[in-house]
Amino acid sequence: MSIIIDTPKPPYYAVIFTSTKIDEDKGYDKMSDKMVKLVSQQDGFLGFESARKELGITVSYWKDEKSIKKWKANLEHQEAQKLGKELWYKQYKIRIAKVERDYEL
Repeated sequence: MSIIIDTPKPPYYAVIFTSTKIDEDKGYDKMSDKMVKLVSQQDGFLGFESARKELGITVSYWKDEKSIKKWKANLEHQEAQKLGKELWYKQYKIRIAKVERDYEL
């Protein structure tokens, strides 16, 4: 299985979440697993790719902006966002982009 997901023919959307975390877990791994399961059930969600060392980067792919907004408004996701601000992240930035072209090997 590839760690690079298959995405549909563009256009589609990418949400790029870049972060630095604190060193302690404080429930992060458990919540992360829960969010992966929950987001996988969302309409319009296409998949994600993630890497973490000092800097974490997660890119989630979405059918449209409406699907992204619906995920942001999900109550369980909002709780995870709140805990992220209070407990887990030193810094983060979210970028949303429309993918108009993609290439692969």
